[in-house]
Amino acid sequence: MRLDIPEHKILVHEVSLPVCWGDMDALGHVNNTVYFRYMEQARVSWITTIGGPVTNGADGPIIANTFCNFYQELVFPADLRLKLYVANPGRTSIDTFVTIERADEPGAICAAGGATLVWVSGHSGRPIPLPPHILGLAGQKALPANEPPPALPG
Repeated sequence: MRLDIPEHKILVHEVSLPVCWGDMDALGHVNNTVYFRYMEQARVSWITTIGGPVTNGADGPIIANTFCNFYQELVFPADLRLKLYVANPGRTSIDTFVTIERADEPGAICAAGGATLVWVSGHSGRPIPLPPHILGLAGQKALPANEPPPALPG
């Protein structure tokens, strides 16, 4: 099953990551589970950049679900460019989407995925309203007209 990334989303963060030798599996390409770590690092980098907590005991995000669509194999050595988008902010959750491309092949999406983040109380573990700086994203203009969503294979 392929899950589509919505057309209307807001680019909020970009991060560069290297492909490490240990990211590869016995078949000589980046292991599928590592793509989820790449996307996790993009989310953590974004959250810390906007001043959000990612430590145990603090109010902050947990993942409600996640997915990844794989389009092109990645192998060592490579430098990656990850773009993180947000969409659909609700009362306690927001959808995040990440595209992964090689730095030397801009625009060629190797993988794209996402996760729904739910803000929870560090004290009770129960959902709480999104912080104001996250809710404020809802008022921003979605995707510049010249940047289409990643093409998905037919």
